[in-house]
Amino acid sequence: MTDQAVDTDGGVRADSDPRPVVGHGRFLGRTRELKELRADIERAGLDTLSGRKAPRARVLLVAGRPGYGRTALAEEMVRQVADGYPGGVLRARLSEPDGTPVPTERTARELLTALGVPTPPGADEDELGQAVRDALTGRRALLLLDDAVSAEQVDAVLPDAPDCLVVAVAQGPLTGIADVRPCTLGGLDTKAALELLTRYAGSVRVTVDPRAAEGLVEECAGQPAALVLAGGWLAAQPKATVADLARHLRTGGEDGPPLARAFRLSYQALPGPAQRMLRLLCLAPAGLPDPHTASALAGCPVDTARTALDDFADRGFLRRLETPLPQYEVPGCLLPLLRALAERHDRPAELQLARARMLERTVRLLQSCRAITETDSPQAREKLAGLPRELRFASPRAAEDWLRLRQPALLASARLAVADGELDTLARRLMAALVRALVAHFGTRAAAPELYGIHRLVLDVAERRGLHREKAAALLNLADVDARTGRTREALARYRAALDAGRAGNDPYATGRAMESVGGAHQELGDFDRAADWYGRALSHRLARDERAEAARLYGRLATVQTYAGRYGEAQRNWRAAIALHRRSGDVAAHARALSELARVQEYAGRPEESLRTCEEAVEWARQADDTRLRAALRLRVADTLERLGDPAAAALHRAEAERMLGDGAHEGPPDLEHTANACEIRSTPAED
Repeated sequence: MTDQAVDTDGGVRADSDPRPVVGHGRFLGRTRELKELRADIERAGLDTLSGRKAPRARVLLVAGRPGYGRTALAEEMVRQVADGYPGGVLRARLSEPDGTPVPTERTARELLTALGVPTPPGADEDELGQAVRDALTGRRALLLLDDAVSAEQVDAVLPDAPDCLVVAVAQGPLTGIADVRPCTLGGLDTKAALELLTRYAGSVRVTVDPRAAEGLVEECAGQPAALVLAGGWLAAQPKATVADLARHLRTGGEDGPPLARAFRLSYQALPGPAQRMLRLLCLAPAGLPDPHTASALAGCPVDTARTALDDFADRGFLRRLETPLPQYEVPGCLLPLLRALAERHDRPAELQLARARMLERTVRLLQSCRAITETDSPQAREKLAGLPRELRFASPRAAEDWLRLRQPALLASARLAVADGELDTLARRLMAALVRALVAHFGTRAAAPELYGIHRLVLDVAERRGLHREKAAALLNLADVDARTGRTREALARYRAALDAGRAGNDPYATGRAMESVGGAHQELGDFDRAADWYGRALSHRLARDERAEAARLYGRLATVQTYAGRYGEAQRNWRAAIALHRRSGDVAAHARALSELARVQEYAGRPEESLRTCEEAVEWARQADDTRLRAALRLRVADTLERLGDPAAAALHRAEAERMLGDGAHEGPPDLEHTANACEIRSTPAED
């Protein structure tokens, strides 16, 4: 969980994923611990003593209770030795702010992203963990794994590379990993602790009463988080002395650890509305509030929330993150204290209402984030104009920057909303809006790993609520990603489940789409008979609904697998049926492409004269469709056929015409005219936009 430690400017660094904070400065204290850690790098392990080379990376462990600056020490250690690791420094946080372990799958994805290695969506944790180890092979890199809950979390991504170094942060020993000797933290030394107080409260009050200041350090047990809160209290009480603060901590009427007593005193000094807002920040997703989050939770204007967050940071309740937009982090060591206060002072219904307000605000921001990309749409412009000023983005770039910055909190919002179980309607709207925003700004392919996780959440809600249509949509989306990343058998199982859900929900779109995709999966697996059977079922479904364009496309898919199976007569009949439907619907380009495929099958069937006539007809339709690339491809096919028929002169004329159309690009070859790929577009679930 997030701990606080000290920079010399009085800023607070947190034991979380180590994002930069405002005002870097000289690290305080911990000289002995740093010396021990650096010596531990070169210490001979059991393998070395037995004459064998260590098979895996050395692990250094910084252990201690929350609030004692574990990550600050680990970060300083990394800073001091980073030059010796040209492979770079990688960071990952292994637990949520509430202490819940982060799935290995997510940790591995973060590390692979940092390494610039593609992360296939849907891959399991074993596959991703191995991908991390493979990527670090032969690389001298340094990993900082923060907030480890168990040895298994570290072991899952531990490099099989003895030249790498892992610095892990945990509350206790990591039993199960060899050669790990924990460096256990206590309080800061008196000199560093006094310097911390000076940074917050100024030097005068500390130097005029050094004995009281030393007593205060002792009262706080040298714990950085408690000292930060004590310094924040002094900064907010300019007339109070250090002795006053020490007396308040001793005589507060309640026992408890130093951090709890310092927190209680600082909290009680806040006005009532500020106390309420601070309590509600325990609901902030991923422990990352921003002014909009705080505004929605507390039900106050955004500017008021921003002022309050800055005040909380000055008092040590939050830390500011050095990001382009204002963002803060709740120290993990304070989260249990905030939750306890919220449970004591706020009714469950009030907390649920605050969550609902926060999710609703997030949905509206995501809708605005997406709408700013649709500047050509009158409906989008109208929607933007109807939003309050504070919910609008100045430009698509500003919206993208916000989405990228807040993505960890947005994904955490979705996970928490689904886990809550009582806000499923809002959760569904949030996930639909998040999918649309991610696709609008980053594209389906780039956002696929995040989309895969969201669709799994959608599936959880749909199964819990018995929403068959949404279940079918989620299964189709997940199966599409599986198919696109080569997990065809997994995709096939999901397509079949989507078919069952579509039928249960009386969803004709999902039913037809699932049948066609089952056929596509069988085709990918090389089972052309089953593929043809399922394409035939999907075709009957489309014809029964008089969906001519879809039926024409399915005739083409059916003809394709029949061609692969060598059933050229059936394939020709189905291409002619597709051509007839394209002609009736007036789709000239599709008509030309279907004629081209018919010509290909005729050639395979040993009928070059028929193929030549069909190709020439296709060229005319391609001309009407103004498809130069298709015309050039067809000219090249005509040339090949003429050569086989013994007319090289005519073949040369057609080839020259194709080259004239496309220049050097003609040699790149024709476009793929066989519609054999599965539909891969990731759709959002049916939800209110």
